Amino acid sequence: MDLWMKIGMAVLLGAVLLFLIPRIKPMMEASRKGSREEWLGLGLILLLVAGFVAFLMSTI
Repeated sequence: MDLWMKIGMAVLLGAVLLFLIPRIKPMMEASRKGSREEWLGLGLILLLVAGFVAFLMSTI
């Protein structure tokens, strides 16, 4: 990739982050809190996905 393309992408990424970061806190305050069971379910799903990826990596 050309150097100017990389610089342009970095500037664009910086601008996106600059506009999104101030809006994160109100969004987090307005969102509902998850229950313990929901977080445990999410953890189980992530553990299963990580185990599946580890299995696929071990078969190669």
